[in-house]
Amino acid sequence: MVGASAEQLLLDPNELAGGGFLSIGTFAASPDQRQLAYSLDTEGDEIYRLFVKDLASGAVTELPFEDCDGSITWANDNQTLFFATLDDTHRPFRLWRHRLGKEGAECVFEEPDGRFFLHCYRTSSEQHLVLQLGSKTTSESWVLDAATPEQPFTQVAARTEGHEYDLDHGCLQGQSQWFIRTNADGINFAVYHSEGAVPSRELWQCLVPHNPEVMIEGITLNRSAHALSLRENGLPVIEVCPGDAAAYRVQLPDAAYSLYVQDSLEFDGPHIRLRYEALNRPAQVRQLALASGEQQVLKQTPVLGGFDADAYVSQRLWATASDGTQVPISLVVRRDLQGQAVPLYLYGYGAYGTTLDPWFSHARLSLLDRGFAFAIAHVRGGGEMGEAWYRAGKLEHKPTTFSDFIACAEHLVSQGLTTPAQLAISGGSAGGLLIGAVLNQRPDLFGAAIAEVPFVDTLNTMLDPDLPLTVTEYDEWGNPQEPEAYARIKAYAP
Repeated sequence: MVGASAEQLLLDPNELAGGGFLSIGTFAASPDQRQLAYSLDTEGDEIYRLFVKDLASGAVTELPFEDCDGSITWANDNQTLFFATLDDTHRPFRLWRHRLGKEGAECVFEEPDGRFFLHCYRTSSEQHLVLQLGSKTTSESWVLDAATPEQPFTQVAARTEGHEYDLDHGCLQGQSQWFIRTNADGINFAVYHSEGAVPSRELWQCLVPHNPEVMIEGITLNRSAHALSLRENGLPVIEVCPGDAAAYRVQLPDAAYSLYVQDSLEFDGPHIRLRYEALNRPAQVRQLALASGEQQVLKQTPVLGGFDADAYVSQRLWATASDGTQVPISLVVRRDLQGQAVPLYLYGYGAYGTTLDPWFSHARLSLLDRGFAFAIAHVRGGGEMGEAWYRAGKLEHKPTTFSDFIACAEHLVSQGLTTPAQLAISGGSAGGLLIGAVLNQRPDLFGAAIAEVPFVDTLNTMLDPDLPLTVTEYDEWGNPQEPEAYARIKAYAP
């Protein structure tokens, strides 16, 4: 193998593409770093072929399996691979075990429920494999010692409708531990820990209790620390717990921003990497020293043409919804136009619990420099304010998404930041549904609208269970085969 300071080219996507379409699904080095497993889609249909490359000789072997979702997970024997295949609706539903040099593969798990997607991954400690099964509202995990891949997976906690949990394996105060994030105590999740080969539910011990004001979105594990990805007051927060030292929160320069852990790096390493950006600040890769909290900007996306982030002002506003709820708005405008009535581009989505954290856009600079403001309406149905925020804008509560967006538009007008004639609105997919619905409700409030790939024929789409993903969408919109859901969807479908 190459030296510690040298580089080795593992894959060249340009060469692999050969001038045609190419998408890399997964690439994963074996635990001994001698082989590389990877998957390629050369047709654009999101069906992948699987390959293994010997890194010493460069020899590549294609594995003879079809309908793969692109995922590949190594066991610790450096010979066993786990991969998933798709059903007719493009849902990962079977997990297979293949030993290199052997013919065929063994199906180790099949998920018959069309609402559930299957996923296999290695834990952060690299000691275990996890088989995760998840629908929109329910999940289930099975675990396997990565050193004994020939054994069956063992269930952690039986599937219970509405119970979502996920797990990872690492260290807590120097001891090998499982970390379990669960909504059993409340919709914003709590964190438990457990010892042993299998973290059976009766062994879980509370580490971070449920907080109705703070959503726990995830956990990042290193041997010396764990970092909680939180959501509080509509913004992402990273809280680091470095061993026996006091916990601290990562400090950031802007009032409204996007932040997440981009890479946990090596499990034994002292750093993790963060991705950070704001409406007026291009994306940065920051390295965080877990022990001290010290940050270093390793890379920032370049912006040509004399760009000055301080020439634009980023704001956090709050609109009052029809039921009195405060709905956050993120806004950016040229500093010399702050507080004036200008053309304004208002964007919204509001579905699936997806968060629209503020992001930087090179293309948007053209609008800003020509006198536009840009704003994001963080309406219910999204995940910006936690799980309750999401639930308040789905199923029978879906109309709240539309009334929240209208409230945001009315607030921007009432504050003198724009006028209806100058207000353009936009959303894509489920956000296109939002745009169609609010146009029908308040055509007088908007001067222009952009509905990108809009999900506007919601009723007919959801009435066809043979379409890919329709069954899995019942938890979001409802099943229109039921009269009550039919009437509800019909009332708002654009």
